[in-house]
Amino acid sequence: MNRIFGTNKAKPKPNLTDAINSTDARIGSIEVKIKKLDAELGAFKTQMAKLRDGPGKNAIQQRALRTLKQKRMYESQLMQLQQQTWNMEQAAMTTENLKNTMATVDAMRVANKEMKKQYKGLDIDKIETMHYDMEDLIEQANEIQESLGRSYGVPDEVDEADLQAELDALGLDEVAEGETPSYLQDTQALPDFIDSAPIEELHQSNAPTAEVAR
Repeated sequence: MNRIFGTNKAKPKPNLTDAINSTDARIGSIEVKIKKLDAELGAFKTQMAKLRDGPGKNAIQQRALRTLKQKRMYESQLMQLQQQTWNMEQAAMTTENLKNTMATVDAMRVANKEMKKQYKGLDIDKIETMHYDMEDLIEQANEIQESLGRSYGVPDEVDEADLQAELDALGLDEVAEGETPSYLQDTQALPDFIDSAPIEELHQSNAPTAEVAR
């Protein structure tokens, strides 16, 4: 059946990229032809410079004119193709920018929907209440810490005048550098009772006894 009626397969639609590549290939081919014609014109110019005026020089001149005319035709086609390529590249860039813009718009639309869904689950009043609760809890925690850090048996406030009076009683203010405080002098004095008397006292006590014996 396909051989009789053929197939209905649709041909792929041309795109700008393929068109640009095809045009660039044609531009390259024309540029090669123009270079070839330039070489021929150079050869004709060299030949005409060596010949005198006559039929031979005229024949070469006619060939050079035809070559130059062909070159001008190719140059005109080259300019047209280059302009077409430029236009297609501009259209391709515009199309690509539009695609990027549409993609950005779609992404923003999706993000907007997601943000609305997220904000639907948020209640400002509940958040404010939560902040107040947190402040109360922090205040309670501070009160607990102050209660646990309370000192027992020590007055909260000490009168500086009482401290100064106690310091004066100890005699610390009158002690010079290198001297022994008065409240420490008693601890360094010898006791009133001694197991044995000093040697000098023993000699004095024994002296009258010797005289009596004489």
